[in-house]
Amino acid sequence: MRQDEPDATTARGASRDAEAAAGALLFLVGGVALLGIITAEVLYPGYTTLQEISDLGASRPPNSVIYQPSASIFNATMLVSGALVLAGTFFAHRSLERRAVTVPLALFGAGIFGVGFFPGNVVPWHGLFALLTFVSGGFSAVLSARVVEGPFQYLCVAFGAFSLAVLASVFVLGESNPLLVLGLGGVERLVVYPILVWVTGFGGYLLGQASAPAQP
Repeated sequence: MRQDEPDATTARGASRDAEAAAGALLFLVGGVALLGIITAEVLYPGYTTLQEISDLGASRPPNSVIYQPSASIFNATMLVSGALVLAGTFFAHRSLERRAVTVPLALFGAGIFGVGFFPGNVVPWHGLFALLTFVSGGFSAVLSARVVEGPFQYLCVAFGAFSLAVLASVFVLGESNPLLVLGLGGVERLVVYPILVWVTGFGGYLLGQASAPAQP
């Protein structure tokens, strides 16, 4: 047996452990975010999905409305979700070593954390972090196709591109955007939910790769 074989085996084991940790953390993001949003919606008096998601934390000034416990639940959900993405990114970088994937993923986590740290009544910071979340989340999904295999590659691109296309339509078409029939909240959900579906799937993919038999 060559001397470097134990070191190579240890390195592969560490990489798999990092990949498993990244997968578990990213998989949790989708569940935590969706359950937190749904819970905040239920406890918000008269809330409809025509409203923006961030209204759950606080609506925009000058007449900001904050309902408890919805606001605390939503803001805590964003903080936890952002922290999970950032932690997942750390382990993903140790395993994948692909900055083209992990840098936008880190920005995605920072954006989500910022949305929770700066509620909707804190301008302009909330809007800036929300935009960072939307843009970096869409690009993270598209670029993750570089590190996955099989049909999931095309799903990553499809979900990310769809999210980015809806976001672009808001700025390009403005008030003439036919999607506005869904309200700002409906359009925002077409941007956000595909990203949450993707990050859950990406986490599951990394978990599966970490537990797959080692290649000879």
